[in-house]
Amino acid sequence: MANVYVEPLPQSSSAPITGYALEYVHSGSVTGRTYQTQKQAIDDAKRLGHRPLVARVRNTNKGIPDHWRAAD
Repeated sequence: MANVYVEPLPQSSSAPITGYALEYVHSGSVTGRTYQTQKQAIDDAKRLGHRPLVARVRNTNKGIPDHWRAAD
């Protein structure tokens, strides 16, 4: 089961969150979709057999483990 990241959109911005994307560690999209809610993205990741990680901070970096936590 691979880790995938539930990224808030727009990325690297202080703008309000408009949706969420599922991405692999090197920014490759998992599904190519934008989800309206974080829960929808988490549920889809689990359905696809992945282990979703959600952001702890607004401006994320996949190389910093403290920016992420496992979605339960």
